[in-house]
Amino acid sequence: MASPSTKKASAKSADARLADNKKALFNYAIEERFEAGMVLQGWEVKALREGKVQLTDGYVVVRDGELFLIGCQINPLRTASTHVTAEATRTRKLLLHKDQIRRLIGKTEQKGFTIVPLNLHWKNGKVKCEIALAKGKAEHDKRDTIKEREGRREVERAMKQRQR
Repeated sequence: MASPSTKKASAKSADARLADNKKALFNYAIEERFEAGMVLQGWEVKALREGKVQLTDGYVVVRDGELFLIGCQINPLRTASTHVTAEATRTRKLLLHKDQIRRLIGKTEQKGFTIVPLNLHWKNGKVKCEIALAKGKAEHDKRDTIKEREGRREVERAMKQRQR
């Protein structure tokens, strides 16, 4: 029989994903992935635990050699502290090693590269943001992605019907 602590750990790992940016995988070709820490306020962590986050419109910018997540919406809870004014779409600082930041800055200065947030997740009790160095897809590449996805669905349907 599993001990209560292992049950809690497995439940925590199952809920590790907070938000996904599905648009990013459709609109961009991912070159390289990084895991960044985030500077958050207390009410934001509480709201994240409740799943009140949307990452779809988020993007990453570089300012003065630092990375910032813009457009990530964390909706405050109704029970949020009364002495703090909760701003849902405030700019949040991302934490990475200096050499990783330099590498990202060097790549984004090249034509066509950008930094996009892929997901928010828990790791060792802290919120992490997976970001990616990405290149924008052309329209025909997006169509290819759609065709590929539909092809996989048809194969899965055929396999299910064959199993019956």
